[in-house]
Amino acid sequence: MDRERAWALLTEYTKNGNLIKHALAVEAGMRAYARKFGQDEEKWGITGLIHDFDYEQHPTAEEHPAWGAKLLEERGWPEDLVHAVRAHGDHLGLPRKSLMDKALYAVDELTGLIVAVALVQPSRSIMDVKIKSIKKKWKDKAFARGVNREDIEEGAADLGVDLNEHIATVLSAMQGIADELGLR
Repeated sequence: MDRERAWALLTEYTKNGNLIKHALAVEAGMRAYARKFGQDEEKWGITGLIHDFDYEQHPTAEEHPAWGAKLLEERGWPEDLVHAVRAHGDHLGLPRKSLMDKALYAVDELTGLIVAVALVQPSRSIMDVKIKSIKKKWKDKAFARGVNREDIEEGAADLGVDLNEHIATVLSAMQGIADELGLR
């Protein structure tokens, strides 16, 4: 298991640039949490990178992420990584047991909100996004209405981190890859 193999898998099944940027954002957030918790940064990052690799071709709740997880199993990916991919949403009803499972769930939704906030900045730069601006947009339910704020709150709580700390961790990680995200 290495990033090159994960990248090849992602780009084999995902052509949409925004979905690839989402994968990169989640990877960055996962790496930040792995460092924070003293875990395997490479494994956590790769898990974030590939968590939605099947979404473009299998976007329904019946297929995603079950289809992708099955393929990962068939190709010999680690069991804990496959479980994290399966458990990163609520619709399969799987428990998030490990810290990696919980981090993936917590990071996934938040990246979308952060990108949305960046795109309404006059500069359209993630470098100008502040926690305060995210919290302000958080309260506006019409803003980025597809982002489930309750999932983000639940994810932060399951990780045992304060919501503001969670936002700061993921924002900082995403700012670190601003160029890759096209949000410099």
